[in-house]
Amino acid sequence: MIREIEGDILLSRAQVIAHGIAPHDHFDTGLALALRERWPSMVRDYRHATHDKPLAPGQIWAWSGVDADGSTRRIVNLLTQDMLHGGAAAKPGKATLENVGRALKALARYVRDENVRSVALPRLATGVGGLAWHDVKPLVRQHLGDLGVPVLVYEVYRAGVQADEQLD
Repeated sequence: MIREIEGDILLSRAQVIAHGIAPHDHFDTGLALALRERWPSMVRDYRHATHDKPLAPGQIWAWSGVDADGSTRRIVNLLTQDMLHGGAAAKPGKATLENVGRALKALARYVRDENVRSVALPRLATGVGGLAWHDVKPLVRQHLGDLGVPVLVYEVYRAGVQADEQLD
C-alpha cells in the first residue's frame, strides 16, 4: 500500500529509507547530503564497497547502521542516475526512467527477500535526478504497490516535522 505524506524523511520510523543516487555519487546535494551528514559511515562504506565492485545504474546498494537512539537504520541507495564523464572529472548526471524502473524492481525484490516491514522514499529522481514526478509516480506504483507493506512517499518535505506515517 502506497501512502503519500508530508514531513521530514530523516525522521521516518519506516524500517528502510530508499533514495536515488548516481554510481560515483559524492553525496553532496539534496537528500543524499542530508543522509551523509546524519550517517557519514554509510558514505564511507559505499565508497569502499563500490571501489571493490562498481555498481551500475539500475542497481541498488543496501546499508545498515546504528541510529542516534541505538536502533538499526537501513538505507537503500537506488542508482537512478547515470554518470557524466569519467575518472576524477566524473559527476552525477540526470536520472532516466529506465534506471528508475530497474532500481525500483530491485528494491521490491530486496523488500521481499529481507522481509522488510515498511519503506520510506522521497519523490524519487525528481530533485537532482531531474525527472518529473508525474512520470516517476506510475513506476513507484507498478513496482512497489503490491508489496503488502506500507510504502511511504514523502510528497512534501517539511524540515524537522515528524510525518503521520501510521505505522503502529
